[in-house]
Amino acid sequence: MLHIYVDADSCPVKQEVYRVAKRYHLDVTLVANSWMRVPAEQWLSLEIVGDAFDAADDWIVEHALAHDIVVTADILLANRCIQKDASVLGTTGKVFTEDNISESVATRNLMSELRESGVISGGPAPIQGCDRSRFLQELDKLINAIKRKHAK
Repeated sequence: MLHIYVDADSCPVKQEVYRVAKRYHLDVTLVANSWMRVPAEQWLSLEIVGDAFDAADDWIVEHALAHDIVVTADILLANRCIQKDASVLGTTGKVFTEDNISESVATRNLMSELRESGVISGGPAPIQGCDRSRFLQELDKLINAIKRKHAK
């Protein structure tokens, strides 16, 4: 059964995930380093993993399966999940695949080096309304593609 895992600590699209999951009757697990308020729904759970480095990432990689979706802005987590054949959707609606993950990792590493050297500062831009729309559209597409694939 298709399951959605959310790298939840700083995920700006949790409400969008809830809305789509409810429509498709899918289970969602939010994975976080600390407690957060979540709607009281049977299909929604919160997994608190503690604050060890990469604890949430490790938990998600351990539990995600090939027919699952992982929602994250973490490129390195996306890469690890793709290696397990899970589908990965970024919080701005970018679908990470085997075809584009290497470029995304390289870009992430370059930006990290530029920030460390002081050439640039700050992180990614705040999420915009168009990002939320793209996220909803791509999540819907992923769910339907996985359902079609596993219906065969």
